[in-house]
Parts: sequence; C-alpha cells; structure tokens
Amino acid sequence: MFRALIYLLPLALTIYAFIDCLNTPEDEAKHLPKIAWVFIILLFWIVGPIVWLAAGKMREVPAGGRTPSEWHRNHRQQWVAPDDNPDFLKSLRDENKKDEAVLKDWEADLRRREDELKRRESGPEAPPAS
Repeated sequence: MFRALIYLLPLALTIYAFIDCLNTPEDEAKHLPKIAWVFIILLFWIVGPIVWLAAGKMREVPAGGRTPSEWHRNHRQQWVAPDDNPDFLKSLRDENKKDEAVLKDWEADLRRREDELKRRESGPEAPPAS
C-alpha cells in the first residue's frame, strides 16, 4: 500500500500542476513563459510541480473578476434586467427619437404630395397652344 502511495502522490501532484499551468493566463506565469513551465512540470517529475506551485504563478486574485482559463478571458458582467439597465433604456429612447423623426419626414412628404395632387386636380389646366 505504501509503495502505491509513493507513485500515486507525485503523479497526482504532476497532473494537478500541469492542469493548473495550462489554465493559467500567460500574463500570470512568473519568471518564465508558460510553455517553459509546462516542460519543467513534465520533465522534472517531482520537483517541477513543486516549483510551479511555489514560484511559477501569481497567487493574488486577478483584477476585474477574470477567470483563470484563456477561454473565459472576458470580464464578467452581472446580468441586469432590461427594464433596470440604463444603457438599454437610453438606446430605446434614441431609437424612438429616430423613428419619430422618420415618421415626421414621411408625413411631411405625404402632405406635400397630397397638396401637389390637389393643385393638379383643382386648378384649371391651360389649353394647349395651337
């Protein structure tokens, strides 16, 4: 039982350090590039993971709520309902103003065309010159 523990504990430590290194953003790896840390962890089976855990990564909380993986690098934003979101409400007001301006332009164009049509129908046409 003790012999199995001698092999399983370093293996588990290596796997943990390897996954931790892969999930760490490049700018949080200290002293060496991240790819160098991966090779150190894999080549130096017991010492590499211990060195990575002790000195290879910044251990403070990242600013802006960033998650540790490269895949989730964007800032997290708290979900806000549309009726509570001031930016969304402002965009609705702006859209309404644009729509009202277009509607006023259409109404003015329609009035102009109706007036022009009424003038054509009601006004006496000049007789053709012979």
